Amino acid sequence: MADPRNYIIESLDTGLRLMRLFLTHDTLSVTDAARELDVARSTAHRVLSTLESRGFATRDASGRGYSAGPELVTLGRPAGYGPEIRARLQVVLDAAADATGETVSAAALIGDQVIITDGRESPHAVRAVLEAGRAHPAHATSAGKVLLAQLTTEQVCALYPEERLPGVTGLTLASRSALLSELAGIRALGRADSAGESVPGMNTVAVPLAGNSWRDRLALMASMPADRGGEPELDRHAAALQAAAGLLPPVC
Repeated sequence: MADPRNYIIESLDTGLRLMRLFLTHDTLSVTDAARELDVARSTAHRVLSTLESRGFATRDASGRGYSAGPELVTLGRPAGYGPEIRARLQVVLDAAADATGETVSAAALIGDQVIITDGRESPHAVRAVLEAGRAHPAHATSAGKVLLAQLTTEQVCALYPEERLPGVTGLTLASRSALLSELAGIRALGRADSAGESVPGMNTVAVPLAGNSWRDRLALMASMPADRGGEPELDRHAAALQAAAGLLPPVC
């Protein structure tokens, strides 16, 4: 059998190896990429520029560094679906559900969508339904906004290239400028709220749950009818979610 290495396209191989670097580096400069791949800076620059043109890399505001682009972020299985992280999340979800009495869920960001990966449904007769596996526009949900807030401004703009954002309800953020402004506040507060932005009459609050990079970040969200989700309740639930998130067992 012929050795497959005899058929390698060198430029494609370099591009694939460079994309793999984003699994271990949140940002890469041309010099970083050239050093890691043992190629000339001119080669690294051409490959990064090609990846940027196809959405697999995004240049930061300084123009000197690159981050994973939206096309790369959407590849692969989202965080939260692996058996190890799902097992570790059970104590967190149980604690959050007990403390809030509301439907709680873990969520991952895939491109401009947020995916519910697991959760617990509220015992209340009137409650938010747990929709594991369901995708929602990230800018319309508290979990999505918490996760978007952990991206760079350049990455958010790459996910939302147009100023106008798609509406879900009449209360959904309508512009990228408004989204960027809200994300700045979320970074300062460490939580995000959504009042009827995804589902009319339904309010949610979310906090960061796990992960240090776009590859493995999760959010923890509580969802409830608006009549049980006023500002005092959202404040109380946010504190409960943060306490529950702190129970996540470390990776062995």
